[in-house]
Amino acid sequence: MTQARNSAPHPLFGASPVPLYLQLAAVLRRRIGRAPWVEGALLPSIEELMAEFQVARVTVRQAMALLARDGLVSPQRGRGTFVTAAGGAQRRLKVDTTLDDLVEMYRGDVPELLTIAESQAAPALTEGDGTAAPAYFHMRRVHSRDGQRYCVITIYIDERVFRREPERFRTEVVLPILVAIPGLVIARARQTLEIAKADPEIAGLLGIPVDEPIAEVRRVLSDPGGTVIYLAEVTYRGDYVHLDMDLRP
Repeated sequence: MTQARNSAPHPLFGASPVPLYLQLAAVLRRRIGRAPWVEGALLPSIEELMAEFQVARVTVRQAMALLARDGLVSPQRGRGTFVTAAGGAQRRLKVDTTLDDLVEMYRGDVPELLTIAESQAAPALTEGDGTAAPAYFHMRRVHSRDGQRYCVITIYIDERVFRREPERFRTEVVLPILVAIPGLVIARARQTLEIAKADPEIAGLLGIPVDEPIAEVRRVLSDPGGTVIYLAEVTYRGDYVHLDMDLRP
């Protein structure tokens, strides 16, 4: 018999319009990879999770089904549910602090193209970004890794640079191509990162709940003359971002 949900919502959930099982899946997803929910660990039983989060059995089952679909847990009949080897820690993208490391991180990714706009849409530059190029090629798409969507990216490339490798820029990850163009010098590269919540559009594109944590990265590359040759606005799934910084004394 399914246990009824407690009339008082758990403080983690509140009055959010997001379905309860999606909220629970997001909470459990954040626990995976942290002690004691490490690879190979046996998760609490359905009954224990029902009691902890004050939810019905069906809610826990639906949340676990989502985690299993993402390869984070493996239910085993008669034994329980285990954190699998394909958990979040192995799928994280390191937020690197050098351009070379960033380019290396992107090698091998396969972008799923959602839309391509070949207009001369220009990015909104700030005073510190540099000088605008005469025209830009603009595109917006989703990147995937191992079949899992992990970011939505909007890209602006100096059109003069784009014309040198148009087909590759359309079909491959941009940064590795950009840094390999003969004679193209990147004199300045900067990126900023902010934490936000997924709106309905981003949630749908990345397959995550609305209001799930996301990381918004703005990346700007300039040539020696100060012209912005590349600007990207990237929205990453929050569970794919790992920030590791060396705090030197």
